[in-house]
Amino acid sequence: MEIMKEAIDAILSNIKNAESYLDEDEVQKFIDVIVKSKNIFVIGAGRSGLAAKAFAMRLMHLGLSSFVVGESTTPAINEGDCLIAISGSGETNTIVSAVKIAKNRGSNVLALTSYPESTLGKLADAYIFVKGRTKVEADDKNYMKRQIHGNYTSLTPLGTAFELTTLVFLDGLVSELMEVMKQTESDLKARHTVLE
Repeated sequence: MEIMKEAIDAILSNIKNAESYLDEDEVQKFIDVIVKSKNIFVIGAGRSGLAAKAFAMRLMHLGLSSFVVGESTTPAINEGDCLIAISGSGETNTIVSAVKIAKNRGSNVLALTSYPESTLGKLADAYIFVKGRTKVEADDKNYMKRQIHGNYTSLTPLGTAFELTTLVFLDGLVSELMEVMKQTESDLKARHTVLE
């Protein structure tokens, strides 16, 4: 039970500390691109994909045209659109491939990653650094040496800190978008009710 409590504390601590490493200029770039885009596409693999889907639904509630890459009704991405790519490592093949296609078609790319120097980070027009334990850290060959020296890797399951912090960040971003777009909670509720 003690390990579970420590893991919960580690997850909550990562989320609480998220705002301390957010770059306001990058967040503003996200907002500007999203508001100006004709269509907004989101992509993520695994649990990052679930965070992406949740964000796409929030964008739809704001009245924005949003799609999840890989769904059967998702159209082709074009110039004037944007792709929001979520990958902790920034090296997930399916994500990087989709980003390259989007860039080749003239779309803007926004990224959320723990590794801004990754392929995804370098391809993105703007990125948000989201701290988290990713596969890169878990596969670290120096893991035991770091543990002996007291440099502990999070007790949280692989990706959890990244995915949950990303989900919280994106919900926070929705609040900023509501302000910019002059949307109220009542507007969202009315739109959501019509769609049910």
